[in-house]
Amino acid sequence: MDYIVPSELAKKMVDTGESKVFMSTRDTLIRAYMGGAILSLAAAFAVTMAVKTGVPLIGALLFPIGFIMLYLMGYDLLTGVFTLVPLALIDRRPGVTLQGVLRNWGLVFCGNFAGALTVALMMAIVFTFGFSQPPDEVGRAIGHIGESRTLGYAEHGAAGMLTLFIRGVLCNWMVSTGAIGALMARSLAGKALAMWMPVMLFFAMAFEHSVVNMFLFPSGLLMGGEFSFMDYMVWNEIPTVAGNLVGGLTFVGLAIYITHARTARARGAAPAAVVADDAAATPAPHTA
Repeated sequence: MDYIVPSELAKKMVDTGESKVFMSTRDTLIRAYMGGAILSLAAAFAVTMAVKTGVPLIGALLFPIGFIMLYLMGYDLLTGVFTLVPLALIDRRPGVTLQGVLRNWGLVFCGNFAGALTVALMMAIVFTFGFSQPPDEVGRAIGHIGESRTLGYAEHGAAGMLTLFIRGVLCNWMVSTGAIGALMARSLAGKALAMWMPVMLFFAMAFEHSVVNMFLFPSGLLMGGEFSFMDYMVWNEIPTVAGNLVGGLTFVGLAIYITHARTARARGAAPAAVVADDAAATPAPHTA
């Protein structure tokens, strides 16, 4: 059966989070660097297609290609480790500490940022023909994205900050649902489909993804966007990171863990009824 039932999925999520806590510094950084770079290329591709066609939905439909590629290759995004790694601590896995969780988050953040900056510089060369001419139409569009999604929030003050935070929450609710989609199916097609749908939704709705923004905003600065690095950090990246953490951990990681790994006893039913219900969801073995 291609589909993995939620009780098994919950265990896989905790196991995955535990493995990331104990991963070497070298491997964590390389996987995060490649994850940030590939997602940035996907963002550049999506913006290019949206600008060239004049149909933003085309970009949203195509963006998940990069997300699927990086997860199939075992790379990491900050949004994903926000959701999975704390579960190993909550599950009290031996040797997993808060320091280990924070170490993983810090390394993945640095790796993602380095990968995104690399692609931002490369694409800036492409958009400006080696900085020998003004940015092309895609480069100009990226510059305007940086302005509208920093100064645009700042114009609204506290209401803008709240909106930015909530967009970060909604983003990782969807993106982390896509991330666990890679664990939810056994076949390549099943994994791709489970990842595609929620990631397309986040991009189409213009929610705020901390790693995508690590590419878009530095790239926007290179393209002459009229905002500063501090505008980017204060009025986008930091609130987005906070929102991504809350959205992924609360609405995906904890929701699945609490109800499937630490399932409460069913009301008015014996424990055996819960066991029977789980057994019914699991296909019977094939017999000759």
